[in-house]
Amino acid sequence: RNEWKFAEQCARKYGFELKKIGAPDGEKVLSAIDNLAAQGAQGFVICTPNVKLGPSIVAKAKANNMKVFSVDDEFIGADGKPMTDVPYMGISAREIGRTVGKALYDEFKRRGWDINETAACGITYDELDTARERTEGAIEALVAAGFPREKIYKSAERTTDVPGANDAGNIVLTQHPKVKKWLVFSMNDEGVLGAVRAMEQMNIPAENIIGIGIGGSSSVVEFEKPKPTGFYATVLISPKRHGYETTEYLYKWIKDGVKPPMRTLTKGILITRQTYKKIMKEQGLL
Repeated sequence: RNEWKFAEQCARKYGFELKKIGAPDGEKVLSAIDNLAAQGAQGFVICTPNVKLGPSIVAKAKANNMKVFSVDDEFIGADGKPMTDVPYMGISAREIGRTVGKALYDEFKRRGWDINETAACGITYDELDTARERTEGAIEALVAAGFPREKIYKSAERTTDVPGANDAGNIVLTQHPKVKKWLVFSMNDEGVLGAVRAMEQMNIPAENIIGIGIGGSSSVVEFEKPKPTGFYATVLISPKRHGYETTEYLYKWIKDGVKPPMRTLTKGILITRQTYKKIMKEQGLL
Protein backbone atom coordinates (compact mmCIF):
# COMPACT_ATOMS: atom_id res chain seq x y z
CA ARG A 1 0.00 0.00 0.00
CA ASN A 2 2.82 2.42 0.84
CA GLU A 3 4.62 1.67 -2.43
CA TRP A 4 1.37 2.40 -4.29
CA LYS A 5 1.04 5.67 -2.36
CA PHE A 6 4.49 6.85 -3.46
CA ALA A 7 3.91 5.62 -7.04
CA GLU A 8 0.77 7.78 -7.05
CA GLN A 9 2.87 10.82 -6.01
CA CYS A 10 5.13 10.16 -9.00
CA ALA A 11 2.12 9.88 -11.34
CA ARG A 12 0.78 13.23 -10.10
CA LYS A 13 4.15 14.90 -10.61
CA TYR A 14 4.54 13.73 -14.22
CA GLY A 15 0.85 13.74 -15.15
CA PHE A 16 0.37 10.12 -16.17
CA GLU A 17 -2.31 7.65 -15.09
CA LEU A 18 -1.38 4.95 -12.61
CA LYS A 19 -3.29 1.65 -12.51
CA LYS A 20 -2.99 -0.25 -9.22
CA ILE A 21 -3.67 -3.98 -9.37
CA GLY A 22 -3.32 -6.58 -6.64
CA ALA A 23 -2.32 -9.92 -8.18
CA PRO A 24 -1.78 -12.62 -5.54
CA ASP A 25 -1.05 -15.53 -7.90
CA GLY A 26 0.39 -16.38 -11.31
CA GLU A 27 -2.91 -16.64 -13.13
CA LYS A 28 -4.04 -13.20 -11.93
CA VAL A 29 -0.65 -11.66 -12.79
CA LEU A 30 -0.75 -12.85 -16.41
CA SER A 31 -4.38 -11.79 -16.96
CA ALA A 32 -3.59 -8.41 -15.33
CA ILE A 33 -0.79 -7.83 -17.89
CA ASP A 34 -3.20 -8.55 -20.77
CA ASN A 35 -5.76 -6.27 -19.14
CA LEU A 36 -3.23 -3.44 -18.81
CA ALA A 37 -2.14 -3.85 -22.44
CA ALA A 38 -5.78 -3.68 -23.58
CA GLN A 39 -6.08 -0.35 -21.74
CA GLY A 40 -3.05 1.03 -23.58
CA ALA A 41 -0.44 0.71 -20.82
CA GLN A 42 3.13 0.61 -22.12
CA GLY A 43 4.82 -0.82 -19.05
CA PHE A 44 4.41 -1.95 -15.45
CA VAL A 45 6.25 -2.26 -12.16
CA ILE A 46 5.62 -5.56 -10.40
CA CYS A 47 6.28 -7.19 -7.05
CA THR A 48 5.77 -10.78 -8.20
CA PRO A 49 3.87 -13.18 -5.94
CA ASN A 50 6.30 -15.91 -7.01
CA VAL A 51 9.86 -15.24 -8.24
CA LYS A 52 9.70 -18.28 -10.55
CA LEU A 53 7.01 -16.52 -12.61
CA GLY A 54 9.78 -14.29 -14.03
CA PRO A 55 10.10 -15.94 -17.48
CA SER A 56 6.29 -16.04 -17.93
CA ILE A 57 5.93 -12.38 -16.93
CA VAL A 58 8.72 -11.29 -19.29
CA ALA A 59 7.27 -13.35 -22.18
CA LYS A 60 3.80 -11.87 -21.60
CA ALA A 61 5.24 -8.34 -21.43
CA LYS A 62 7.18 -8.86 -24.70
CA ALA A 63 4.08 -10.26 -26.42
CA ASN A 64 2.24 -7.05 -25.47
CA ASN A 65 5.23 -4.79 -26.29
CA MET A 66 5.43 -3.61 -22.67
CA LYS A 67 8.36 -2.68 -20.49
CA VAL A 68 8.68 -4.40 -17.11
CA PHE A 69 10.47 -3.39 -13.88
CA SER A 70 10.61 -5.82 -10.94
CA VAL A 71 10.59 -4.53 -7.36
CA ASP A 72 11.22 -6.16 -3.95
CA ASP A 73 11.50 -9.76 -5.20
CA GLU A 74 13.89 -10.55 -8.06
CA PHE A 75 12.74 -12.71 -10.99
CA ILE A 76 14.34 -16.16 -11.14
CA GLY A 77 14.96 -17.69 -14.57
CA ALA A 78 14.44 -21.26 -15.72
CA ASP A 79 18.07 -21.99 -14.73
CA GLY A 80 17.34 -21.04 -11.10
CA LYS A 81 19.46 -17.87 -11.32
CA PRO A 82 18.33 -14.22 -11.07
CA MET A 83 17.16 -12.73 -14.38
CA THR A 84 19.72 -9.96 -14.90
CA ASP A 85 18.07 -8.67 -18.09
CA VAL A 86 15.11 -7.19 -16.14
CA PRO A 87 15.58 -3.92 -14.20
CA TYR A 88 15.23 -4.64 -10.48
CA MET A 89 15.08 -2.68 -7.24
CA GLY A 90 15.28 -4.59 -3.97
CA ILE A 91 16.73 -4.37 -0.52
CA SER A 92 20.26 -5.41 0.33
CA ALA A 93 19.22 -8.04 2.88
CA ARG A 94 22.72 -8.85 4.17
CA GLU A 95 23.63 -5.17 4.47
CA ILE A 96 20.45 -4.52 6.48
CA GLY A 97 21.35 -7.48 8.70
CA ARG A 98 24.82 -6.02 9.22
CA THR A 99 23.25 -2.70 10.24
CA VAL A 100 21.30 -4.60 12.93
CA GLY A 101 24.38 -6.47 14.18
CA LYS A 102 26.54 -3.34 14.37
CA ALA A 103 23.80 -1.38 16.17
CA LEU A 104 23.32 -4.23 18.68
CA TYR A 105 27.03 -4.29 19.47
CA ASP A 106 27.27 -0.49 19.72
CA GLU A 107 24.39 -0.36 22.23
CA PHE A 108 25.81 -3.33 24.17
CA LYS A 109 29.10 -1.42 24.55
CA ARG A 110 27.35 1.88 25.36
CA ARG A 111 25.49 0.22 28.23
CA GLY A 112 28.73 -1.30 29.51
CA TRP A 113 27.29 -4.80 29.86
CA ASP A 114 29.46 -7.64 31.13
CA ILE A 115 30.01 -10.16 28.33
CA ASN A 116 30.00 -13.00 30.90
CA GLU A 117 26.29 -12.47 31.63
CA THR A 118 25.27 -11.47 28.07
CA ALA A 119 24.26 -13.52 25.01
CA ALA A 120 22.53 -12.94 21.67
CA CYS A 121 19.30 -14.59 20.57
CA GLY A 122 18.69 -14.90 16.81
CA ILE A 123 15.21 -15.93 15.65
CA THR A 124 15.78 -17.45 12.20
CA TYR A 125 13.76 -18.55 9.18
CA ASP A 126 16.34 -20.03 6.81
CA GLU A 127 13.81 -21.35 4.26
CA LEU A 128 13.55 -17.83 2.85
CA ASP A 129 16.74 -16.49 1.20
CA THR A 130 16.17 -12.87 2.21
CA ALA A 131 15.43 -13.93 5.82
CA ARG A 132 18.62 -15.99 6.03
CA GLU A 133 20.67 -13.15 4.51
CA ARG A 134 19.37 -10.72 7.13
CA THR A 135 20.09 -12.92 10.15
CA GLU A 136 23.46 -14.08 8.79
CA GLY A 137 24.38 -10.44 8.16
CA ALA A 138 23.56 -9.59 11.79
CA ILE A 139 25.72 -12.48 13.06
CA GLU A 140 28.54 -11.45 10.72
CA ALA A 141 28.56 -7.87 12.05
CA LEU A 142 28.34 -8.93 15.70
CA VAL A 143 31.29 -11.29 15.34
CA ALA A 144 33.30 -8.74 13.32
CA ALA A 145 32.76 -6.18 16.10
CA GLY A 146 34.09 -8.62 18.70
CA PHE A 147 31.03 -10.42 20.08
CA PRO A 148 31.84 -14.12 20.73
CA ARG A 149 30.22 -16.36 18.11
CA GLU A 150 29.69 -19.12 20.70
CA LYS A 151 27.40 -16.76 22.65
CA ILE A 152 25.04 -16.25 19.68
CA TYR A 153 22.16 -18.73 20.01
CA LYS A 154 19.94 -19.32 16.99
CA SER A 155 16.41 -20.69 17.12
CA ALA A 156 14.28 -21.43 14.04
CA GLU A 157 10.70 -20.16 14.00
CA ARG A 158 7.93 -22.12 12.28
CA THR A 159 6.00 -18.99 11.29
CA THR A 160 7.36 -15.49 10.63
CA ASP A 161 5.09 -13.75 13.14
CA VAL A 162 5.04 -12.85 16.85
CA PRO A 163 3.64 -16.23 18.08
CA GLY A 164 6.17 -18.18 15.99
CA ALA A 165 9.06 -16.09 17.34
CA ASN A 166 7.71 -16.33 20.89
CA ASP A 167 7.90 -20.14 20.69
CA ALA A 168 11.42 -20.01 19.20
CA GLY A 169 12.53 -17.51 21.85
CA ASN A 170 11.23 -19.71 24.67
CA ILE A 171 13.45 -22.57 23.44
CA VAL A 172 16.58 -20.38 23.73
CA LEU A 173 15.60 -19.07 27.17
CA THR A 174 14.93 -22.59 28.47
CA GLN A 175 18.31 -23.80 27.19
CA HIS A 176 20.25 -20.83 28.65
CA PRO A 177 18.61 -19.86 31.95
CA LYS A 178 21.77 -18.28 33.41
CA VAL A 179 21.99 -15.50 30.80
CA LYS A 180 20.92 -12.19 32.39
CA LYS A 181 21.19 -9.79 29.45
CA TRP A 182 20.11 -10.37 25.86
CA LEU A 183 20.74 -8.95 22.39
CA VAL A 184 17.87 -9.94 20.04
CA PHE A 185 17.69 -10.01 16.23
CA SER A 186 15.55 -11.65 13.55
CA MET A 187 14.38 -11.29 9.93
CA ASN A 188 11.68 -8.75 10.84
CA ASP A 189 10.12 -6.72 13.66
CA GLU A 190 7.75 -9.55 14.53
CA GLY A 191 10.63 -11.97 15.11
CA VAL A 192 12.23 -9.63 17.62
CA LEU A 193 8.90 -8.76 19.28
CA GLY A 194 8.09 -12.44 19.81
CA ALA A 195 11.44 -13.10 21.51
CA VAL A 196 11.14 -9.92 23.61
CA ARG A 197 7.65 -11.02 24.76
CA ALA A 198 9.10 -14.43 25.72
CA MET A 199 11.76 -12.66 27.79
CA GLU A 200 9.15 -10.48 29.50
CA GLN A 201 7.21 -13.63 30.40
CA MET A 202 10.42 -14.94 32.04
CA ASN A 203 10.59 -11.69 34.08
CA ILE A 204 13.72 -10.42 32.33
CA PRO A 205 13.51 -6.60 32.75
CA ALA A 206 13.30 -4.37 29.65
CA GLU A 207 16.60 -2.67 30.52
CA ASN A 208 18.32 -6.08 30.17
CA ILE A 209 17.14 -6.54 26.57
CA ILE A 210 18.34 -4.86 23.37
CA GLY A 211 16.05 -5.97 20.54
CA ILE A 212 16.52 -4.56 17.03
CA GLY A 213 14.01 -5.46 14.31
CA ILE A 214 13.80 -4.97 10.55
CA GLY A 215 10.94 -3.36 8.66
CA GLY A 216 9.44 -0.63 10.81
CA SER A 217 5.80 -1.59 10.27
CA SER A 218 5.27 -2.93 13.80
CA SER A 219 7.62 -0.56 15.61
CA VAL A 220 5.38 2.48 16.04
CA VAL A 221 2.99 0.76 18.49
CA GLU A 222 5.99 -0.43 20.51
CA PHE A 223 7.73 2.95 20.53
CA GLU A 224 4.53 4.70 21.60
CA LYS A 225 4.11 2.62 24.75
CA PRO A 226 4.54 4.92 27.79
CA LYS A 227 7.32 2.76 29.24
CA PRO A 228 10.23 1.58 27.04
CA THR A 229 10.29 -2.16 26.29
CA GLY A 230 13.15 -4.43 25.23
CA PHE A 231 12.36 -3.56 21.60
CA TYR A 232 15.07 -0.91 21.31
CA ALA A 233 15.19 -0.10 17.59
CA THR A 234 14.41 -1.24 14.05
CA VAL A 235 15.94 -0.83 10.61
CA LEU A 236 13.30 0.96 8.56
CA ILE A 237 12.88 -0.34 5.02
CA SER A 238 11.74 2.63 2.96
CA PRO A 239 8.85 2.01 0.56
CA LYS A 240 9.39 5.54 -0.81
CA ARG A 241 12.25 4.61 -3.15
CA HIS A 242 10.63 1.32 -4.13
CA GLY A 243 7.34 3.03 -5.00
CA TYR A 244 8.36 6.43 -6.33
CA GLU A 245 11.73 5.75 -7.97
CA THR A 246 10.73 2.56 -9.81
CA THR A 247 7.66 4.34 -11.23
CA GLU A 248 9.79 7.31 -12.27
CA TYR A 249 12.36 5.04 -13.92
CA LEU A 250 9.60 3.24 -15.85
CA TYR A 251 8.00 6.51 -16.97
CA LYS A 252 11.31 7.92 -18.28
CA TRP A 253 12.12 4.60 -19.95
CA ILE A 254 8.81 4.69 -21.84
CA LYS A 255 8.70 8.44 -22.56
CA ASP A 256 12.36 9.30 -23.17
CA GLY A 257 13.94 5.90 -23.87
CA VAL A 258 16.22 6.26 -20.83
CA LYS A 259 16.91 2.69 -19.68
CA PRO A 260 16.90 2.31 -15.87
CA PRO A 261 19.80 0.80 -13.92
CA MET A 262 19.52 -2.99 -14.08
CA ARG A 263 20.04 -3.57 -10.36
CA THR A 264 19.47 -1.19 -7.44
CA LEU A 265 19.81 -2.37 -3.85
CA THR A 266 18.52 -0.07 -1.12
CA LYS A 267 19.66 0.09 2.50
CA GLY A 268 17.63 0.63 5.65
CA ILE A 269 17.64 3.44 8.22
CA LEU A 270 18.06 2.70 11.94
CA ILE A 271 15.26 4.26 14.00
CA THR A 272 14.78 4.26 17.78
CA ARG A 273 12.13 5.44 20.21
CA GLN A 274 13.85 8.85 20.15
CA THR A 275 14.18 9.26 16.37
CA TYR A 276 11.31 7.34 14.76
CA LYS A 277 8.85 10.26 14.45
CA LYS A 278 11.33 12.56 12.71
CA ILE A 279 12.67 9.89 10.31
CA MET A 280 9.28 8.34 9.47
CA LYS A 281 7.88 11.81 8.69
CA GLU A 282 10.83 12.45 6.37
CA GLN A 283 10.07 9.11 4.66
CA GLY A 284 6.40 10.05 4.24
CA LEU A 285 5.24 7.26 6.57
CA LEU A 286 3.77 9.38 9.37
